[in-house]
Amino acid sequence: MSSDQSLDPQLVEQTRQQIRSLMLEISQLSKENLSPEEFYSGFLTRILSALAAVGGAIWTLNHEGRLALQYQINLQDAKLRDSEETEKQHGRLLYKVVQDGEATLSPPRSSYGEEGAGNPSDFLLVFGILKTDLETVGVVEIFQRPDATTEAQKGYLRFLAQMCELAADFLRNHQLRHFADRQSLWTQLEDFTRRIHSSLHPRETAYTVANEGRRLIECDRLSVAIQHGRKSRIEAISGQDVFDKRSNLVRLMNRLATAVSATGDPIWYSGDVTDLAPQVEEALQEYVDEAHSKTVAVLPLKKPVPIEAESVEDENEPDKRPVIAALIVEQIEDSRVPTSMVQRVDVVSQHAAAAMSNALEHQGILLMPLWRALGKTRVIVEARNLPKTISIGAAVIAVVAALIFYPAPFKLEAKGTLEPVVRREVFAGIDGVVDSLKVEHGSKVAQNQLLVMLRNNDLEIAKSETIGQITTTEKQINSLTRQQADTNKITREEAIRIDGQIAEAKAKRDSLRSKLELLESKQRDLFVKSPIDGVVVTWDLYKRLISRPVQRGQILMRVADPSGDWQLELNMPEQYMGHVMTQRKKIPENEPQNVNYILATEPGKTRVGEIKEVHRSAEIHGEEGNTVQIFVKIDKTEIDPTALRPGATVTAKVDCGRRALGYVLLHDVIAFIQSRILFRYF
Repeated sequence: MSSDQSLDPQLVEQTRQQIRSLMLEISQLSKENLSPEEFYSGFLTRILSALAAVGGAIWTLNHEGRLALQYQINLQDAKLRDSEETEKQHGRLLYKVVQDGEATLSPPRSSYGEEGAGNPSDFLLVFGILKTDLETVGVVEIFQRPDATTEAQKGYLRFLAQMCELAADFLRNHQLRHFADRQSLWTQLEDFTRRIHSSLHPRETAYTVANEGRRLIECDRLSVAIQHGRKSRIEAISGQDVFDKRSNLVRLMNRLATAVSATGDPIWYSGDVTDLAPQVEEALQEYVDEAHSKTVAVLPLKKPVPIEAESVEDENEPDKRPVIAALIVEQIEDSRVPTSMVQRVDVVSQHAAAAMSNALEHQGILLMPLWRALGKTRVIVEARNLPKTISIGAAVIAVVAALIFYPAPFKLEAKGTLEPVVRREVFAGIDGVVDSLKVEHGSKVAQNQLLVMLRNNDLEIAKSETIGQITTTEKQINSLTRQQADTNKITREEAIRIDGQIAEAKAKRDSLRSKLELLESKQRDLFVKSPIDGVVVTWDLYKRLISRPVQRGQILMRVADPSGDWQLELNMPEQYMGHVMTQRKKIPENEPQNVNYILATEPGKTRVGEIKEVHRSAEIHGEEGNTVQIFVKIDKTEIDPTALRPGATVTAKVDCGRRALGYVLLHDVIAFIQSRILFRYF
């Protein structure tokens, strides 16, 4: 009986119907508006089903002419990537098929010529070409069992070639849609560039970039931040003509833009922060928690490179161009980032960088607001506007005269704290571990009262060893003394030797006793006591100290006497001390130099103190920089006892006499001009 007669005609017809149905599905799939990824998935799945193949893959050519894997099913079963040699041999075969441009078969374990191309697998490889009217797009590769007849293999090849022709219809339609989208994009881009370059005002340019750029990118929100020194400040948010710059969202957006601009590199966030710098990750997480955006991209905008410098620019050198602004692109609901969106963001960022750079350079021209105003002078001197001009001019002259000739109180502001006059720091007298605390924050203590008990295991061991050595030495002395007392059993020479040994042992014993006294003295230092009567003012002692190692001289806590006098400890910036000391020289010795101050707990009530002492040296104090400490005597009876807290924040104004009103208002600017401009050039 022949093989044809052994087949069930009904089964053959059913198989043909199934293949026709799959071909119809592929034909319908090629006419739908799908992405290439979606089409390749449905296309390859149906071909493998029709051919009853083991697996397959679709390889596409990129813009550099290299093949990239677009979609695969059971590629690992073909074992084409088990070794580097196998992968290279299979890759050369793919490029050979693309170069030939025709559907072909490759038997298992076959090779072709001296090029090294071949089929290193145990499967029959069936290749089909994906091409359009303009170019070859890629290759379809099917992994088929090698035991099929020659006619069946030719059938595989014909079927795959027909399916690739259907796929070509999809590729042609996709290209047409791509060209149509590109034409629409070019129209939008032309309108976008025309609008963002229509103004040279930075704020107007930022608003145009935010609103027109959002439509071009097709994102949910686009914001523009302008760089001011080392910080970025949000200038425009798409869809909002006015926004609250002090809101939490805008504040966090400012911080995020500042952190990313400091690095100079763009970031794309869709849920993964593993590759971000710590400062960027922290700012990004805080912003995402507040804004609930699924996708956030921050792109620093740098000053464009001049055209004449592009040809000499070295790609290997780091980009040292300054960041002038930043774009913040957001997707509220969708965490996917399409390739088209990335391309559009790149285009918008390039054009926005050029527009913002031009606007900022124009705005940075010296006295630009004045030049604009002078351009409108013809309007203000017209007959109908002349009375207004004269009135405004007279008002300006009056204001300038008041600034120059009117004497006003000159007071300099300083930050500080409210502190008791009598207070002491409690130090550790020896290295150790805090074993127990006898007080807590707010505890009243007396002088020499036990505050902290330390533990030093090395000291205990050394003491035990010393005691043991003393005991051993005394036993040795007693033994030698008994030997010396028995004169009948020792000679004169032995008696002399024993005398020497006794003297040596006693000297050793005395040395060990001195060492023991020193160790006991150190052991007494393990009991830390209060230096004065007062109250413990250090917060959260248990968490700060218990079971923690401390070193000799380390501050453990602070004890203050709140029942005594109190004073202000002000940190006056060093650049203001000249005014303070000049005023101190002017006033008589028996008259005080007054200081007005307010407590942070009572900002509406002003009190008066007197300068008691001024330090002779300046010290760095936190963010305030170099400061000079000023002690101010106050009357504590004027303050509510509940507000007398050590370390309470105080804002004070030191009286420095009277100066011209203009100098009082602008003394910082005048000092800056004198030190940074006049001194430098004259």
